[in-house]
Amino acid sequence: MGASLQSVLGHGAAFARIAQFHPELTAFRRDLHAHPELGFEEVYTSGRVAEMLKVCGVDSIHTGIGKTGVVALVHGQGRSASNPGRMIGLRADMDALPLTEHNECTWKSGTPGLMHGCGHDGHTAMLMGAARYLAETRRFDGTAVLIFQPGEEGYAGARAMMQDGLFERFPCEQVYAQHNSPETPLGVIGITPGPMQAAVDRIEIRIIGKGGHGARPHQGVDPVLVAGHIITAAQSVVSRNLSAFDQAVISICSMQAGHPGAMSVIPGEATLVGTVRTYSERVQDQIEDRLRALCNGVAQGFGASAELTYERVYPATVNTVPEAQFACDVAAALVGEDKVWRDMLPSMGGEDFSFMLQAKPGAYIRIGQGLPHGPGPHPLHNSRYDFNDDILPLGAALHASLIEQALPLSSALSSS
Repeated sequence: MGASLQSVLGHGAAFARIAQFHPELTAFRRDLHAHPELGFEEVYTSGRVAEMLKVCGVDSIHTGIGKTGVVALVHGQGRSASNPGRMIGLRADMDALPLTEHNECTWKSGTPGLMHGCGHDGHTAMLMGAARYLAETRRFDGTAVLIFQPGEEGYAGARAMMQDGLFERFPCEQVYAQHNSPETPLGVIGITPGPMQAAVDRIEIRIIGKGGHGARPHQGVDPVLVAGHIITAAQSVVSRNLSAFDQAVISICSMQAGHPGAMSVIPGEATLVGTVRTYSERVQDQIEDRLRALCNGVAQGFGASAELTYERVYPATVNTVPEAQFACDVAAALVGEDKVWRDMLPSMGGEDFSFMLQAKPGAYIRIGQGLPHGPGPHPLHNSRYDFNDDILPLGAALHASLIEQALPLSSALSSS
């Protein structure tokens, strides 16, 4: 790593040490990228994670938590399995996306139709870097709980690990996670006290009309027409039913009705599928109630009926204020105060780390991977996206520093 790039990314003992094995982390990340796996199918990935953790010298490795999840423990000075002290959790997600990669790099996905289009390969490599550093140095008093989580992309892998006893077996006081941000400048770390990511809800609206001939629509009840009015009316919920100080998104993303080859057949049913994003349960409840009334009312006005299925997939990701401020302070020590965004704009994207933050205090952190000059890399979930390996030492050092500063050694131990 060049000196100029290092000055952009970070400094400190953890960063300097991890930068020395940056090439190995890059090779590990690119190997994971070439072998993408969907949620709960991360057999190769979890196997490589366990293998690398052994090389890193962690104290114990626990597999099969939440199906394909892996947890590793690293004890600080004077601590052991029988006397672990306080525990702090660090989480990285491992799964890929059902997306065809259009990059031509040598580490391109080797599995057709799957790719690491969100950077979970990089998140895993960053936590692995922290594992190696913490196992080498052990300059902390307590136990680091390193959580390699499956199935973030719609599978609620965090919840699966918790249902498998994650926090009962490893009672963390706090838990932290990082996510790369292509649109954020290289080396900038962003954290928001309070809501950081939106709740993710799935809506499905089934409209039942009466099929008939396209030339004689008066003899039927056209569900396509009803669907069009519901789509338009749904957009009024945010603008006319919520306070201007509340934030929400309603998007109808799919419409299924009839057959493309049946130009003169009015179908009997139509289905709309979409998503709702909010930051609070109050607004979530308000939107669900309003959508249900609106769908029923519009459909009845045309002589049809409508059934709304409202599924709450992920809750909002809400950082606890003390832990968010602590993470900002740790980040500032690594990259300088000018590269820490302490009140980063929250995202309407979803994240199942929210389940962990419902159970434990902690913070979800974004780490900028944009290029230092010119346009940044492709956005998340894009077929030409790739993780920027330059930030691997910074992400690993941030993980490690959270442990060292949350579990500081006493003056007697630190001087010994």
